[in-house]
Amino acid sequence: MQPSSKRKVTQIRSAGVDHQVVTVEGGHKGYRRAPCPGCPWRLDTVGEFPPEAFELSARTAYDMAEPVFACHESGVDGGHTCAGFLLRGADHNLAVRLGHMNGTYKGDVTDDGIELHESYRAMAAANGVNPQNPVLEKCRP
Repeated sequence: MQPSSKRKVTQIRSAGVDHQVVTVEGGHKGYRRAPCPGCPWRLDTVGEFPPEAFELSARTAYDMAEPVFACHESGVDGGHTCAGFLLRGADHNLAVRLGHMNGTYKGDVTDDGIELHESYRAMAAANGVNPQNPVLEKCRP
């Protein structure tokens, strides 16, 4: 996962009435060191995002996935990887594993004492995704 200078929106998908999931490639600008106030990985933010957003983002938690779960508060232009994801959903993500090896991620992310969902599956289910939904089958525990 080498940082590139150019960021490009490659996909925009509707996730409920007022939300969307945006796929951005290139231009990795860093990562959050702690979960933001609106982080969907926080137990105290359940219901802030529609189930469709979790269905569309589930692929970030698949074994050997290359897309990463970005920080919602950094925005499309921010390019920061989500701290909650790095703490609970990224162990099997190829891009994150390579990022640890090449120094993109330094292992300095903390939960700051904030309670987080234990896994992507748990977060998605808490936010209304049926646990039997096939999109969650490939998510690593």
